[in-house]
Amino acid sequence: MKSALYIRVSTQKQNDTNQEDQLRTWAGNLGFEVTAVFSDTASGRRADRAAVAQLLKAAYQREFDCVLFWSLDRLSREGIKPMLGYLEEIKRAGVRVMSFRESWVDTASPVWDLLVAVVAWVAQQETEQLRARVLAGLARARLRGTRSGKPIGRPARQIDVNEVTRRRADGQSWRRIAKALKVPSRTLRGRAGKALTGLKTGP
Repeated sequence: MKSALYIRVSTQKQNDTNQEDQLRTWAGNLGFEVTAVFSDTASGRRADRAAVAQLLKAAYQREFDCVLFWSLDRLSREGIKPMLGYLEEIKRAGVRVMSFRESWVDTASPVWDLLVAVVAWVAQQETEQLRARVLAGLARARLRGTRSGKPIGRPARQIDVNEVTRRRADGQSWRRIAKALKVPSRTLRGRAGKALTGLKTGP
């Protein structure tokens, strides 16, 4: 059986030799012939990895019968659904997929379809829980008068209404009080004015 290896490291500083050596040894133990190696140096969260695209193209052209990779997180770290998408797409091409670290990942297994159904259900539950958390967060945000739930701008200035009342009763103007309390006059009028509507002592 002809097999291809898929190898991925995240940075140039990492070495993919260990992955390839282990996979070649595994392939030999399985009686498979390694005819192609696809290697990426990129984050597993990226969907535009060149070697993955080349691997899928070669799979549809039936250049090999099986794809071996070291672990699921080497193939993808985009999430459960994208991961299943890669596995199922390779399977649809008529190519078997196997993982060295996760022995249950074998698309030729008689229970594979059941495993896919279970994993897909788990992924759906995670999606629903995330959606519920987002909606709950938005609801809390609306109660606070913001979209994100966080205060907009700087914290509201604290105004001592009793002090303002005393100063207005003494005949001090809004401008003088605002200067004394280091509060903009407009803010002072807006925040404290309603509470002091009965005091008409000065402009």
